[in-house]
Amino acid sequence: QVQLVESGGGLVQAGGSLTLSCKASRSVSDFNDMAWHRQTPGTLRELVASISRGGVTEYAASAEGRFTISRANAKNTVSLKMDTLKPEDTGVYYCYAHAVGYYGEDRDYWGRGTQVTVSS
Repeated sequence: QVQLVESGGGLVQAGGSLTLSCKASRSVSDFNDMAWHRQTPGTLRELVASISRGGVTEYAASAEGRFTISRANAKNTVSLKMDTLKPEDTGVYYCYAHAVGYYGEDRDYWGRGTQVTVSS
């Protein structure tokens, strides 16, 4: 069973920075796409940033230019560097990984989340 464990969340003032890390229980090179999602109370989980196995990145409009997603295959981690944080970046951030199983089935994995709070 794959486990994803997030770390790095916390309380930061607006304009500050945080780096989230997601440690996988197996090599991240086994996954096709990895991503970070954010959820706030009463809202659906939304995609913040994703990175493909080949390193192609995509960002939500709100994260473009401020956040950077990266994956380190040797460390089994995917990270999200967040700069110039805003109060609206507040939420629980979840690590996500997608793999294709032996029979071609989709396999989605989620971490338990880490809280990010940005104060104004």
